[in-house]
Amino acid sequence: MLRFIDLFAGIGGTRIAFEKAGGRCVFTSEWDKFSQITYEANFKEKPQGDIKQISEKDIPIHDILLAGFPCQPFSIAGVSKNISLGRKHGFDHEKQGNLFFDIARILKKKKPRAFLLENVKNLKSHDKGRTYTIIKNTLEDLGYIVFAEIHDAKYYVPQHRERIIIAGFRKDFYPDVNFRYPEPPQNTPKIADILEKNIPDKYTLSDGLWQYLQKYAEKHKAKGNGFGFGLVDPAKDTTTRTLSARYYKDGSEILIKQKGKNPRKLTPRECARLMGFDDSFKIPVSDMQAYKQFGNALCVPLLTAVAKQMIKTMNKYKIKPVYGQTDKRAEKQKYVENQVYTYAA
Repeated sequence: MLRFIDLFAGIGGTRIAFEKAGGRCVFTSEWDKFSQITYEANFKEKPQGDIKQISEKDIPIHDILLAGFPCQPFSIAGVSKNISLGRKHGFDHEKQGNLFFDIARILKKKKPRAFLLENVKNLKSHDKGRTYTIIKNTLEDLGYIVFAEIHDAKYYVPQHRERIIIAGFRKDFYPDVNFRYPEPPQNTPKIADILEKNIPDKYTLSDGLWQYLQKYAEKHKAKGNGFGFGLVDPAKDTTTRTLSARYYKDGSEILIKQKGKNPRKLTPRECARLMGFDDSFKIPVSDMQAYKQFGNALCVPLLTAVAKQMIKTMNKYKIKPVYGQTDKRAEKQKYVENQVYTYAA
């Protein structure tokens, strides 16, 4: 069974995907305390904290590194906001932009057989492509063959959500690897499929908020801007806009049309379904925190398809890990510096 570590784990969407594909999680890191609460409620273990405070020496041996590293410094909305506030963005963003290099230091030290990274579509074009070039060159310099594609989650969940997925394989183990991302399924889900019944009134917009959103949209439309709310008619529409972490503020990007009353926001459970989480997934936090968490989450069924394809590709080489004496210590989560990690065919 392939071991993986889950960095910037959020609420565990990537972990679910790779466990469904047959992997086993041996280490998790997530700094947000509310995400830790949700993660622990579902996986019975609390993630380690800020990865910047964790030495690569203290991370167990693993086969695959997973990281949906923070996307705000590279997203279109994040860049626009930071510029408007006079802040730095991309790699110059002090808190979030340089977290990629924490991934790089772990790859350099632990040398896993493969990795999977996820970020917003804009990462590819940010700073005229220079940001992605730095990332790709860094990964290749560390000894990996890199495959990157932009995927839209709308083929797996009823949501238009484009993300770049970057997979890498150690070229000394997989010198001729020709990884292919999975083809999207033919039957796409519809927004009506994920909606709950008997929705509490608290999710319906107040008259004041609904009037404000309409006036706001009209103002920007007159200026030729695209800003405005996203109203979804479940009887006609099949997909929504992208769910974001700011959804808790007013729900404007995804509003559900209702007969005879103002539109409503999605419920947290509907947001979970929109990201591909099963109804068995526990939501132990407030609505506000839940909206943030699902807005930051990864699309579970899309990542599951990629995870299965990655592990299928790796298993073709029939490389089996040989851990030796250090394995017993690793199994007990007693991390060993300079662990020997070799493979035999």
